[in-house]
Amino acid sequence: MKNAIKLLFLISAILIGCHRADVLFEDALCIENISIVDHERGLIDHQTVIIKAGKILKVVSIGEINLSPENEIIDGSDKFIIPGLWDTHVHFAFIEEVAPRMFDLFIAYGITSVRDIGGEIGFVKELKEKALSNPTVAPRVMIAGPLLDGKPNVYDGSSVGRPPISVSLANVEEVIDQVNQLDSLGVDLLKAYEMLAPEQFVAITRLGKEKGLKVTGHVPLSLDVISASNAGLSSIEHLKNLEMSCASNADALLQKRREMLANGKNDPGAVLRSRIHQAIIPIALDNYDESKAQEVLEVLAKNQTWQIPTLAINLGATKRFFASEEWMVGFKYLPDSIEKQWVLNVDQMMSREPSEFNHKFANWKLKMVAKIHQTGIDIMAGTDTPVGHLIPGLSLHQELALLVEAGLSPLDAIKTATLNPARYFNLENELGSIKENMWADLVLLEANPLENIHNTRRIHAVIKQGKYFARSELDEVL
Repeated sequence: MKNAIKLLFLISAILIGCHRADVLFEDALCIENISIVDHERGLIDHQTVIIKAGKILKVVSIGEINLSPENEIIDGSDKFIIPGLWDTHVHFAFIEEVAPRMFDLFIAYGITSVRDIGGEIGFVKELKEKALSNPTVAPRVMIAGPLLDGKPNVYDGSSVGRPPISVSLANVEEVIDQVNQLDSLGVDLLKAYEMLAPEQFVAITRLGKEKGLKVTGHVPLSLDVISASNAGLSSIEHLKNLEMSCASNADALLQKRREMLANGKNDPGAVLRSRIHQAIIPIALDNYDESKAQEVLEVLAKNQTWQIPTLAINLGATKRFFASEEWMVGFKYLPDSIEKQWVLNVDQMMSREPSEFNHKFANWKLKMVAKIHQTGIDIMAGTDTPVGHLIPGLSLHQELALLVEAGLSPLDAIKTATLNPARYFNLENELGSIKENMWADLVLLEANPLENIHNTRRIHAVIKQGKYFARSELDEVL
């Protein structure tokens, strides 16, 4: 009898011990029963995410914690959550009239971090400081300052399409002075451009390594891709000039480029660059060689030279997504004068058929992105907005769709705009994943993006460093 009573008391104690009191997280946001998109495991259903003081405090399966009804609770049922997105190729200074709208547009479309890689240093530094001062309503901003170009330089302010977002550097001494100045002003990386001489480019990559600054850019016309990668180029934008090194006659094309650079040294930079592109690219495509391309890609993989394909700008002329209803609605979020000009430009472009060369080059770029991914080279999503009628924010979602079209899985495409940029800047312990102690930069979606990458556009809410923007608030921002 006594043993039976003892057993009853023991069972009662266990049952009482198993009962968990409701938990109150003060000054926190609780998202309950949400499906997390995880970079390693894919979809993890029925999760609770607790956010406090701008960071992710806890990630647990539903039921592990009994939330007190006094908590601020968001019902995540039938919703999906991804890390905040990056656009790793933007230009705030390209159209200064658009710049004041770009912060709002990025947040409204779930872009919580951006990498500006080409703009007058005073202009972009001011925007970076503004973002740092308003971390819950503005995207995180990484800056490179102006394009580091040779002489003549391409973006010299000579026309609307060539705003003064670069510096012309005549020799190695000027390169050293410019890099030292940018470093003292707190840039996050450097961007090398196409008209640099080989010794100038090598000086930039050497200084970048010494100062702990990654060097991204276009492969200079005076160099081949393998030499640029071996010299320390951290990443290549747009696949720019990659085709020239993937041709069976790559050495002859390099020699021809150097001759044209020498003969045109007194011409405007934009004119000279266009002349070289028009002369060399068609020949390179006609002489594309699979074995040569694989040789180049294996060097890029070995050197960890990342790629930012910017398919949205590269394929705009053939895909023509800017003429869609979604894009036309997006134009309305821009300043009136820009909206009118862009609508007019689109009408004019739609009246002309893309050339055979446009289609050939676009197809080459799609296939090359697939080969880059298969070779194991890291890719980041970037767009070039607001160049080429690319709406800030919306264009990043177009980029993700094009990466999937090129052969990436939806999960891998999402990684190019979340985890990979965080890794690029050595911030993977702070950003890019939905884990405890990470900054709470998050996007809630109405549908599963792993089933259809276009579902990244179906935004239910955005969280920037803990601040929750419901759909109605995002609509007000737009």
